[in-house]
Amino acid sequence: MGFPDNRTSKNWQQDPENWIWGIFYYNIRDPRIFPPKRIGEFGFTVNFANPRSVLALVVIGLGFFVFITSMIVAK
Repeated sequence: MGFPDNRTSKNWQQDPENWIWGIFYYNIRDPRIFPPKRIGEFGFTVNFANPRSVLALVVIGLGFFVFITSMIVAK
């Protein structure tokens, strides 16, 4: 399964069925880890249907936690 073309990406992005509560992107057909938000100019979001996306979000969150904790301890 390859990455979607621009038309498919735009259709997925605008389809309300791919958004839980209008804010969480969930599309099992989309292989991208960080697809664009509904309004593309606002950046990217996580595809919660993709396990790699959720793993990336957890790793980023843990990295942030470790960084903040190390800054507090170093003080």
